[in-house]
Amino acid sequence: MKLSIVATLYQSAAYINEFHQRVSAAAQKLVGDEYEIVLVNDGSPDNSLDLVIQLSERDPHLVLVDLSRNFGHHKAMMTGLALAKGDRVFLLDSDLEEEPEWLESFVKQMSKEGSDVVYGVQGRRKGGLSEKLTGWIFYRVFRFLTGIAQPDNVLTVRLMTRRYVQALVAHQEREINIGGLWIITGFKQSKQLVRKHATSPTTYSLSKKIGHLVNAVTSFSSLPLVFTFYSGLLITLSAAVYIFYLMFRYFIIAAPPEGYTSIIASIWLFSGLIIFFIGIQGVYIATIFSEVKQRPSTIIRQIYTQRNKKMNKTDPTDIG
Repeated sequence: MKLSIVATLYQSAAYINEFHQRVSAAAQKLVGDEYEIVLVNDGSPDNSLDLVIQLSERDPHLVLVDLSRNFGHHKAMMTGLALAKGDRVFLLDSDLEEEPEWLESFVKQMSKEGSDVVYGVQGRRKGGLSEKLTGWIFYRVFRFLTGIAQPDNVLTVRLMTRRYVQALVAHQEREINIGGLWIITGFKQSKQLVRKHATSPTTYSLSKKIGHLVNAVTSFSSLPLVFTFYSGLLITLSAAVYIFYLMFRYFIIAAPPEGYTSIIASIWLFSGLIIFFIGIQGVYIATIFSEVKQRPSTIIRQIYTQRNKKMNKTDPTDIG
């Protein structure tokens, strides 16, 4: 198998037929019949599953992986990558915001530069001011707290060699942040500037974006814990200095301390800091709690292909 094309399905019914047609044409142009299309249904609430089942009955290249529920975009992508068999793997979203025709230029760049990964980056982030601002904040906070040089406005679309994909899916995280894993897996990676289209509204709300940032930072960095330690040390030292100052005034200058309002304000401030720092540690403990249980990242309900229309599979897919 020369090429695997991997995509996830979530509210994708409006795009499936065109996506299948265009991605098949792009693959046939490059490798003939030596390709497969792996589509992972991530618990889509629309009729995406039924549409792809019908396509799989006509197209022997199509492999439909139906997850038992919605596990999330990143985990669904890792499941598809773990099942891909091609020497090269082309990953992209199925909503046609990323063009299947980019495959040809990605292959040319990979061959020319000898890269293991060619990934897409958009020059200008799509969306309104809110989406652009939250994206700008995310990448800078992520890089500052983790030290991982994730480029701005990186996209899902990427072409990867077999050895890179095998290394990528070898990671054993349960709380997956695939953007960081793409970077820390290493190998030679090249970027290609592309223009992403706006065909569908984003499904990432502000709360999901904040949760995504927290998960990303706690998965790749212990800097918040280090910050907590040094902040506590600084507060302790400043409190000790102030106590010595009050003792000096009381015993040497005979001036008793005053100002109950400032005392109450100080109590509120430091109580809030204590709760905040405990919360940071709680996030890390929750991550550890999730990892040590060793639950599977996704569970596959069924796999559909033309050769075996319903291949029952209830075993969990442990892909990290």
